Amino acid sequence: MQLMFRANNILEAHIVAGLLKSHDIDCHVGGHYLQGAVGDLPATDFAHVFVEQSKVNLAQSIINDYENNIL
Repeated sequence: MQLMFRANNILEAHIVAGLLKSHDIDCHVGGHYLQGAVGDLPATDFAHVFVEQSKVNLAQSIINDYENNIL
């Protein structure tokens, strides 16, 4: 699997994953358990969305649309 999206938080990672899954793209959200490890520190760069290599181009197009508020 390839890292496709670095989310601001775990909720955004699941939103993007849901969007990809709605387009029949299997994906994985990583970083769930890292969120609790940071305690009172600002949590950054722990929520990621991974996609199978064969769907990278399609996923990138969908993520670009999401980031540009097209969807």
